Amino acid sequence: MTDKQSVVIIGGGPAGLTAAWELIKDGGADKYDVTVLEETREFGGISRTVKHNGNRMDIGGHRFFSKDDRIMDWWKDVLPLQGAPSYDDKKLGREHDMEPGGPDPEKEDKVMLKRHRVSRIYWNRHFFDYPISLSPNTLKAMGFKLTMVAGFSYLKSMVHKLPEDNLENFYINRFGRKLYSMFFEGYTEKLWGRHPSQISADWGAQRVKGLSILGVLKNAFQKLLPKKRSNAEVETSLIEEFWYPKYGPGQLWETVEHNCEAAGVKVVTDAKVVEVRQDGGHITSVVTEDSEGNRNELTADQFISSMPVKDLVNAIDAGRESVDGTHAPADMVEVANGLPYRDFVTVGLLVKHLRLKNTTDIPTLGNPPIVPDCWIYVQDPGYKVGRLQIFNNWSPYLVKDVDDTVWIGLEYFCEEGDAFWNMSEEEATKFAIAELTRMHVIAGPADVLDSHRERVKKAYPAYFDTYSRMDELVEYLDGFGNLYCVGRNGQHRYNNMDHSMATAIEAVGNIKSGKTSKKNVWSVNTDKSYHEQK
Repeated sequence: MTDKQSVVIIGGGPAGLTAAWELIKDGGADKYDVTVLEETREFGGISRTVKHNGNRMDIGGHRFFSKDDRIMDWWKDVLPLQGAPSYDDKKLGREHDMEPGGPDPEKEDKVMLKRHRVSRIYWNRHFFDYPISLSPNTLKAMGFKLTMVAGFSYLKSMVHKLPEDNLENFYINRFGRKLYSMFFEGYTEKLWGRHPSQISADWGAQRVKGLSILGVLKNAFQKLLPKKRSNAEVETSLIEEFWYPKYGPGQLWETVEHNCEAAGVKVVTDAKVVEVRQDGGHITSVVTEDSEGNRNELTADQFISSMPVKDLVNAIDAGRESVDGTHAPADMVEVANGLPYRDFVTVGLLVKHLRLKNTTDIPTLGNPPIVPDCWIYVQDPGYKVGRLQIFNNWSPYLVKDVDDTVWIGLEYFCEEGDAFWNMSEEEATKFAIAELTRMHVIAGPADVLDSHRERVKKAYPAYFDTYSRMDELVEYLDGFGNLYCVGRNGQHRYNNMDHSMATAIEAVGNIKSGKTSKKNVWSVNTDKSYHEQK
């Protein structure tokens, strides 16, 4: 029997834990000695679930849907699909296809729910379809005059195409200048802290993909036809059903971590990687530091990194004197340090009820019934909040008293260390309550029963500044034959959870087969047809 290959995986988020399971499953413990290093004491990265006083928050909202069947099967293997209705669907008579023999979410916890997706845009105290389209609902909310301006603006954009050398032109080409100025310009600046004209069109290609008004209208028309379409035929932004773990995304990743340990993976928490040592273009070891300042060095044959690229490059031989130029080259450090991120803050508010009325034909819990949205995008520039999440609609099991309270999350995009980030929890909560009151979502502070503020660093890799030189960094990092960069931060790419997992599956495939080119690891989610909008 050959000696085991040792693999160190940096990060216990979706990419890192996927890599660990792919290596260890099906008797992999006989071939691989796998160690996962996680900086915090939690698993799932930004896909974790935060628990607060019996209520649970999903950081950023995670729909479990993919056009990659490998990923759908992977999730289903971890948490089986429900075989009986969830609490709210049973009470309201809402229907989903049940999985024969699947677990009953009312009796078992390890279960994946099937959920209806409803997301809308809130603009000028009106609800609009998300993604925006020239539907009857949109036309009614905009009024005749604005509709005519938007319609002619859209027709002009179909004839007169702008060069797609920035995100502004990318949006105008798909939606026309008027709809762009109403729904995309201010929101994009709110999200990224930059005007869309300064952001690479790559971001649009990554997130909005084939989506356009024609695509939205075509989808609406096809829904009227009896022919059933496969998931691959529908733009992912338009998917109306998704899977969701009973207790949020963190439940899935906590289960994966438990499965990994049971199968032989060594998992070390409170282990921040502060140094990556190399010798002759080969990674030899990593040095970790815990919160007490204790250091530990781990050697391995292979390294899979989902830590931010910026931190990875700065960690290369960070603790050594650079006599022979072993640190990362100065130009690579310059590119890495210029890679931008957006951070965000979620303020969770537990409220008695919402002032928003459910005017849809979708039945919901609550007295009066709550709106059915999972997300409400606040594209109105008059508010700092970017999105509202209504956790009751993601899973009734996220909310302690789902019948008589509404648990909502307000997402604020910001920079680590800026004025909003540095607010005290009390100040941030007060600010959030004031915005919700001004938006007429709640009546006022007296409606708020509980709150929790959560800050998330490096949530969104951004596509400006030195991002244009990312290919140089990829070439440099790929030069280390035994280093694989995976996941959203590991590749500085705005990947969804399924894409992050796919990068890990590709990396493990390369390790198992001895494939030296890493093009397949970096090319996940670059195909224009493989897209999902947030």
